[in-house]
Formats: sequence, structure tokens, C-alpha cells
Amino acid sequence: MADRKLAAHLLRRATFGPTAAEVDAAAARDYRDVVGALVRPAVAESAAPLPAYADDPLLGPVANKTREQRAAAQQKARTQLGELTRAWVARMVTADHGLAEKLVFFWHGHWATGAQKVVSARLMRAQLEKFRMFGSGDFAVLARQMVRDAALVYWLDGQRNTAKAPNENLARELMELFTLGVGAYTEDDVKAGAKALTGWTLDRARGTAVFLPRRHATGRTTILGRSGVHDADSFVGILMEQRAHPTFLAGRFWLRFGSGEPLPSSTRDSLVAAYGSGRDVNALLTALLTDDAFAASAGQLVKSPVEWAVGAVRQLGVPPAEKTLTSVLNAARAMGQLPLRPPSVGGWPTGAAWLTTSSLQARMRGAAAIAAALPEPTADSLRSGSAASTVDTLGRMLAVDEWTPRTRKALTEVAKKPQRLVTLALISPEYAVS
Repeated sequence: MADRKLAAHLLRRATFGPTAAEVDAAAARDYRDVVGALVRPAVAESAAPLPAYADDPLLGPVANKTREQRAAAQQKARTQLGELTRAWVARMVTADHGLAEKLVFFWHGHWATGAQKVVSARLMRAQLEKFRMFGSGDFAVLARQMVRDAALVYWLDGQRNTAKAPNENLARELMELFTLGVGAYTEDDVKAGAKALTGWTLDRARGTAVFLPRRHATGRTTILGRSGVHDADSFVGILMEQRAHPTFLAGRFWLRFGSGEPLPSSTRDSLVAAYGSGRDVNALLTALLTDDAFAASAGQLVKSPVEWAVGAVRQLGVPPAEKTLTSVLNAARAMGQLPLRPPSVGGWPTGAAWLTTSSLQARMRGAAAIAAALPEPTADSLRSGSAASTVDTLGRMLAVDEWTPRTRKALTEVAKKPQRLVTLALISPEYAVS
């Protein structure tokens, strides 16, 4: 049987806001069994799939469209992206497999691709489904999918990368941000890597990236000491052989699932060993979530705006209706994080970056909007006991291990006003961290 605080810690990190019932169920089981069930669910996901898009509103030559037609196409593209974003947030709220959905969100931040440039729900959805399909197995398979992902290729100007005029953006970010880290490659490696990726371009009609042999550089190059005639797949293979790669990826997972503090060397070695020659993401995650350093990291991560807002909706039982989803997205946007729109290829920040004065004001508005949508059964459960027991009940709902005396005093003073109580709890320091 797992310790309840440890079970709550695990679920706060591995899912989007565990409910009291989910924490109770996890606490009643062996901890490693809970981790195993999170990493490899035994039953199929029941949440609704993301909407599919058969067309691209911006398809076709702009020159052949009137100003009104271009404006209508742009509006339709924006509408589709808004629909996709709301549908994904709704899935975060309702998904049975919380870790699987959180892993999709992790990869979205890792391979950060922005709809503000791609402007295609069809391409952004296809990328999310790649994360869902390939994101928990062999990382090399995912990486090979991503270097030919239409949204990423367009985001990093891969369609401009030709034998005659190589564009280095994708090659550079593939090494620096996605696989190896800063300092693990040279400028010559970037130039050679860019040549290996030449020939891939965007086919909006099919919604995919396509390879055009006539645009591909065929000469011999040397990438990270490996000489030969390279293409996208062999480039990825070379990256997977580098000693820097498993350590880099372990660090990225630790930063998002473990702690903002440096990765302990013993934990790093454990994660790298689990990742192994098969580059098994699930094995790496299992090692991370069962490591002693993870158990000791409670309260060391600041929740991102999406984690905070989605978690609050889940834990309070607020149905993900259109109005609620709009409130969640408005709050997350005002706090600096809107799904499908990372600020750069570097993704979103972590830690104290989410605790600015402006983000706190946005958090207060978001908390009030979520509290206003509180379902009656939740409100009733917060009216039924004494002030002290009500504050404890809310703590269980929100998976807060314990309130500080200062927070408890503030909550006790408004305990008979459910909406005000929930608003204050959601902006408390205890709820801001996981």
C-alpha cells in the first residue's frame, strides 16, 4: 500500500490534477503497481478523439483569391485552431489515461511548434497524434517521424532547405533543443545536418511533408565524426548514438516531471540505464517516477498555467462545457501559456517564470471563473460541515497535502461561501506547486 502523500505527489506530477477518489485508489495499491498502470494502461482510452480536418482553408495560391476570400479563409483557419485547442483541453480534463495525455503535452513543449506560424489545425492535429502514437516507445522512431512532420518542417523553414540553398534552422534545433543540448555539436555539424535534411517540403494539399529528391544534397558530409552520404534517417541515427543524448533527454524529463533543481547524478545514471539502447521513453519515465529523488521532490515544481487550470477543473468536477473551456483558455493565455502556441521553438519556461505579478492577477481572474462554474454537488459538499472540516474537504479535493496556518486562516474565514473559498484556494501558494 502506498503512502497517501506519496500517491498524491505521483498523481500531481503524472496527471492533470488528480481527484480525491483517484488519490485514494492509488494509495490503496502498491506504489510500483500504480506507476506501471500509469505508464502502460490496461484499458483503451474512452475520451473523445480530437476533431479531424479534411481540408486546409489556406490551401491554394493566394494570388488567385480575392481579398474577401483570403479573409474568409484566414478566419476559417483561426476558427479550426480554436476548436482544436478547446477539444484538446477538454480531453485533458476527461482523459482516463492522465499520464498519456500529459506526455503528449510534454512533447508539445519539447518539439515546440506554433500555430501562429503554421496556421493549420490539420497539421497541428497530425503532430499531436504523432506524439500520442510514438511518444512512449523508442525515441528514435519519434525523432524520425518529427524530422518529416509537416508542421515542424514548416515551423522551422524546412521547406526552404534545398541542395542549392541549405537552411540550418531544423538541423540546429534538432541537435540543440530536441536531442543533444547546447555544446554537443559544432557549426560544421549544423551545416552537414542541414544538407542531410534537404529535400523535405510541405504538401498542404495532402497535409504532409514530402521528399523531393531533386532538392536533396547527395554529396558526402561528416556529421559528429560520421562521414557518408546522409539523409534525414541516418542523421537521426547518428544523433541517437551520441553520449550526450540520453543524459540530455533525462534532464528534460526531470525538469518537467521531477524538479527545477539539478538532476542528481545517481538519478541521472538510473534514468540513462533505463532508457538504454532501445531508447525506451516508458522505461525512462518509470525509472524517474520510482526514484527516491522523485519521492523527495514534492512541492518543487510550479504548475504551468495549463496544468493549474485543467487540474482545477478536473478536481472540482466542473464539466468541460464551452463556457468553462473558454474561461480555462483565457486564464492560461493571460498567464502566458496557450496550447498550440508556444512562444518560440524553445517552448515554455518553467518555475518562477509563472509567478509574476501579471500572472497572479490572471490566475485570480481564472480562479474566479472556475469557481463560478462550480457544480452544485461540489458546492453542497463544501457547505455541509464546520468551517475547519470544509477547509480539509477542499484540501482533499485539490490534492493539497496540508494548508499552512496562514492559508488555513484565510480559507476558514470564507468557508461558508463556496465560490469565494474555492477562488482563494486556487490562488494559494500550496495549490501553485506540485
